[in-house]
Amino acid sequence: MDAARTAGPSREIVLLGSTGSIGTQAADIIRRNPDRFRLTGLASGGGNPALLASQAMEFGVEVVAVASERAAPAVQQALQALTAAAPGRGTRQLPKVLAGADAVAEVAAWPADIVLNAVTGSAGLAATLAALDAGRTLALANKESLIMGGQLVTGRAAPGQIVPVDSEHSTIAQCLRGGSPDEVRRLVLTASGGPFLHRDRADLADVTPEQALAHPTWNMGPVITVNSATLVNKGLELIEAHLLFGMGFDRIDVVVHRQSVVHSMVEFTDGATIAMASPPDMGLPIALALGWPSRIAGAAAPIDWTTAHTWTFEPLDTEAFPAVALARAAGSAGGTVPAVYNAANEECVDAFLTARIPFTGIVDTVAQVVSEHDGAGVAVTAVEEILAADHWARIRARELTGTA
Repeated sequence: MDAARTAGPSREIVLLGSTGSIGTQAADIIRRNPDRFRLTGLASGGGNPALLASQAMEFGVEVVAVASERAAPAVQQALQALTAAAPGRGTRQLPKVLAGADAVAEVAAWPADIVLNAVTGSAGLAATLAALDAGRTLALANKESLIMGGQLVTGRAAPGQIVPVDSEHSTIAQCLRGGSPDEVRRLVLTASGGPFLHRDRADLADVTPEQALAHPTWNMGPVITVNSATLVNKGLELIEAHLLFGMGFDRIDVVVHRQSVVHSMVEFTDGATIAMASPPDMGLPIALALGWPSRIAGAAAPIDWTTAHTWTFEPLDTEAFPAVALARAAGSAGGTVPAVYNAANEECVDAFLTARIPFTGIVDTVAQVVSEHDGAGVAVTAVEEILAADHWARIRARELTGTA
């Protein structure tokens, strides 16, 4: 990274997926810490042009991108309306507006210290690669791009260039400070268990989309919320942990922790386990990723130690929730199999939310698609190979779910 851009206390930030849950929380952290951060670029899918324009004008960014070309006129109109309505803004130069399939990736390479990639789903892959190739520190909330890209992504990253935003992986990164790499025995990811903890497989057959979208502790978008209900999200995080920390799948465990206060743990060779605890608030890992390795004061409320707490830990029911075991197998197979796991799941979640398949059909169909794919162990050398596997998996999942 250009040394001139890292000097001084203030960091320049490009925020991708700025109108989503992670993006709006990141914007709030930047808003509350003007001495630490300056927002220079924004990007979103284009579904909320009014919010995107409001963010752009508030922070005075240089560039705005929307993945949907049809959304660009609405963004331009919203920017002009805000300029006309606010005294003193008439002389301010409007940000450059980019639109189309490559626009978000172009902004990902915009001059900045940190790119926070909070784009949803597989669409974030191009942006992840663009940020890494441009030498930016990548604060990664878009786990799908790492899982799809695998070693193609990690191979382009310099040591320490990717900083995790997921609460579990942020926690592991913090806990790893407690010892040297050769002292680590295993990583332990915690899972809330979703809204259907302790139900057996037969009880899950009649789950409705409304029930699946009612997460017990976290407020997230629909795809991530359903992924948490099926535990596919934990399967994706298992693969992500393997790629981020270079730990073998046989040394990464998943344990159910209903309260979502202990966000993961690292077990060391001497028998010690280091855990990080905080209330379930994404503000903390987002702020830590932006400030890494420094902490940002007041990022989230601490635990109230003056009241009683009960924290529980229990093994995962792999029969009712086979998604984690399937992800472990897909990650171990390597090649383009993780990309197929992710793509098939995205299509199956959509089919479930539109009442095309039952809740249990999500992971069952993903397993079927994964079993038919022949990309195991193939060394991926180009983005086109990943996108081809992604495309095949989506078509096959749509065929199986009747949405083709």
